[in-house]
Amino acid sequence: MDTNFEIFLAIAPGLETVLLAETLQAGFSGAKQTPGGVTFTGNWNDVWRANLTLRTATRVLARIGGFRAFHLAQLDKRARKFPWDDVLRADQPIRVEVNTNKKSKIYHAGAAKQRIETAIKETLGAEISAEAGICLKLRIDDNNCMFSVDTTGESLHKRGHKVAVNKAPMRETLAAGFLHDMGYDGSQAVLDPMCGSGTFILEAAEMASGLLPGRTRSFAFENLTTFDQAAFKQLKDHNPVQPDACFFGSDRDQGAVQMSQKNAERAGLGDCTLFKMCAVSDLQRPDCASGIVIVNPPYGTRIGNKKLLFGLYGALGKTLKERFSGWRVGIVTSDAGLAKATGLQFAKEGKPIPNGGLKVKLFQTAELP
Repeated sequence: MDTNFEIFLAIAPGLETVLLAETLQAGFSGAKQTPGGVTFTGNWNDVWRANLTLRTATRVLARIGGFRAFHLAQLDKRARKFPWDDVLRADQPIRVEVNTNKKSKIYHAGAAKQRIETAIKETLGAEISAEAGICLKLRIDDNNCMFSVDTTGESLHKRGHKVAVNKAPMRETLAAGFLHDMGYDGSQAVLDPMCGSGTFILEAAEMASGLLPGRTRSFAFENLTTFDQAAFKQLKDHNPVQPDACFFGSDRDQGAVQMSQKNAERAGLGDCTLFKMCAVSDLQRPDCASGIVIVNPPYGTRIGNKKLLFGLYGALGKTLKERFSGWRVGIVTSDAGLAKATGLQFAKEGKPIPNGGLKVKLFQTAELP
């Protein structure tokens, strides 16, 4: 349990700096940014804590060991000597994924996958299944074979306490990343005037309350030999606080408002969130200190006719400029032209982030005059 190994935290490309900041703030010392995520050295307790507490990571991989292999026969021989039972259980089905490159003499991923599956089946006795919840990943790079176990299972954006979802939802991990990028620290009020199923508001309220994002879900690491139920229970024992800030969501769709309310109640956030049906042009400033407006409006590529959206973005910008002096605004969209249609002055344009097959950016203002 105390043996250290490399841990890789995956995130949507473009948000690596956000994940690095969150990882260091969470006390994972020595974390370093790498393409597609963050790495640090830790133990299995760190694996559990990363899955349980980090909001922007999408999954956590434990790099459990490896060896060099120059041909398939050598891969087969060394895989049969690998201590699989140090991490994997014989009674848990396993899925194998292989990635290789032209730098390696073993370049056929399918053949390598077959060798590893056979070695595990015959030496560990575990079933191999394409639907298995435990995924073993092999990366062959310059003849170095590195094995990693996906300790997460379902992506970490699936918090476990949100059942009602609107069309084209923002993933929770992305929402948390955009809030972090706006400098949100849990003390500011947050408002989303097109809240959908409430993702931005729920993430902000959970951060302010100190609620752990993984508190109600299960993880793949619970089915590894290294899992300690009592130790993990201690990590989950966490007392939330009642936040000082308030969190407001609105939408012109009554169904979306009802979904957001149900999701907030299921997450234990009913007392600090407020959702109501409201068109953008009717939006009023809440009776609280200035905070953050963050919104993921529809884009032309997901609605069909982009021309119809310019009026919506224009109305949003007009309302915010007239009624939200002192607030900062963040708009997530795939189209810079639509962002410009708000008439807002953007102080910062974020990197393109993949989201549902699109590349979106976070456009941020300074405090509105």
